[in-house]
Amino acid sequence: MNILFICHRFPFPPKRGGKIRPFHMIKHLSATHRVTVASLARSDEEAREGEGIAPHCAAYEMARVSNPVQVMRMAAHLPTTRPSSMGFFYSPSLARRIDSLLQSQKFDLIFVHCSSVAQYVEDVRGIPKILDFGDMDSQKWLEYAGHKPLPLSVGYRLEGAKMLRAEKRLAAKFDLCTATTRAEWETLNGYGVDVSGDWFPNGVDSAYFAPAEEPYDPDTICFLGRMDYYPNQQCMFDYCANVLPQIRACRPNVKLQIVGANPSPAVRRLADLPGVSVTGQVPDVRPYLHRAALSVAPLAIARGTQNKILEAMAAGVPVVTSKAAAGGVDAEADRHFLVASTPREHAEAALRILDHPAERQRLALAGRERMLSHHNWESSMQRLDKIIGRGLGLTL
Repeated sequence: MNILFICHRFPFPPKRGGKIRPFHMIKHLSATHRVTVASLARSDEEAREGEGIAPHCAAYEMARVSNPVQVMRMAAHLPTTRPSSMGFFYSPSLARRIDSLLQSQKFDLIFVHCSSVAQYVEDVRGIPKILDFGDMDSQKWLEYAGHKPLPLSVGYRLEGAKMLRAEKRLAAKFDLCTATTRAEWETLNGYGVDVSGDWFPNGVDSAYFAPAEEPYDPDTICFLGRMDYYPNQQCMFDYCANVLPQIRACRPNVKLQIVGANPSPAVRRLADLPGVSVTGQVPDVRPYLHRAALSVAPLAIARGTQNKILEAMAAGVPVVTSKAAAGGVDAEADRHFLVASTPREHAEAALRILDHPAERQRLALAGRERMLSHHNWESSMQRLDKIIGRGLGLTL
C-alpha cells in the first residue's frame, strides 16, 4: 500500500514522547508498505536531526516553522471556535505539500497521529483514514484548568472545551480511531460518537534500556522528563517541597536528580535545595537511571502513557508513581511498581525501596519482565495490525 503518514512533531530521532510512538508506527508500516511522512520541524537542529528518518520511510515532507509565528497563529484562534492547539500545529506550507501529494499520488491509506494535525486531511474523501489520537488532549487541558490560577485557568478550560468539540467532530470524519490506553479509548467512546477502532499501547526499547551491571547508589532518586513541560515542573515543585524532606529526615544522604531538557529558571532554582540537582539536557539518560535506586513519576496531571515509567522499568529501576501516571501503564501496583497518592505515601514507598535492597531487587526484576511481556513494540504493532484489519479490512 501507499500510505501518507501525518504527525505533529517530526518523528526522528525518537527521543521524546511526541516522537516515539509515531516513529515506531512509521518503522513498522514501512517494513511492508511505501510510507510518506509529513510533519513539522521547529528549528534548524530539529530539521537536521529529522533527516535521519530517511532509512525508515520511502519519502518525507518537512515544513519548517518558527515558534513565534506559531504562537501568533495560536493566539489568532482565541476568539474563534477552533482550538488554539490547531493554530500552533498549522503550517500553510505543510498544507500545500500535503495537498500536492494527494493530487499527484494515489494513496491507499492516510494515517494521522495526534488530533491537532488531523485538520490537514479531515475533509479528504475516498481514501481510508485513521486518526491515532494517542491521548485525548481536551482532557489534559481541562485538567490543567484545575491546577492553574486565574485567568490562566479560564483559558485552559476554554481550550479544553474547544478541543473536546473538535475531537468529537474529527472522530466522526475518520474511518478508524485509536488511542494509547484503554482509559483514553473509553474516554473517546464516552463522547457519544459512533467510533470504530480500539487502543494499542506504547512500547519501550528494552534492549536499549537494559539493566546495568554496575552497582547503583542506594541514596539516589531520579526523575526523568522534559522540564519545559508543566506537569513535570509541577510535580517536581511539589515533590521537593513535600516528599523529599520526609525522605531525607529518615535518610539524610538521599539525593534527587532531576534529569531533563530545558528546565525553566524556577526548576533550576530547585538545585539550591539540599540534595537536589538539576542536570538540564543530557546526551544519554541511561547512566542517570542506572545510578539510581529508584525512579519517581509523581505527576498530578498525566494522560496516556508516561514513557519515563516504561524506560525505568525496562532498565530494571523500580518506580514509584502517582495514580494518575500509573493508569497509562499495563502493570499491577505493588507487584510491578509502587503507586502512591499523598506526600506521605510517596515518601513511605521510596523508603520501602531505599531501606530494603531485596524489595528493590524484586521490583526491578518484576518491572522489567512486565515491560518485556506487555510493553514491547512488536506486540503493540501486531495489535495495531489487527485493529486495522478488523476496522478497515486492510492487510498490513
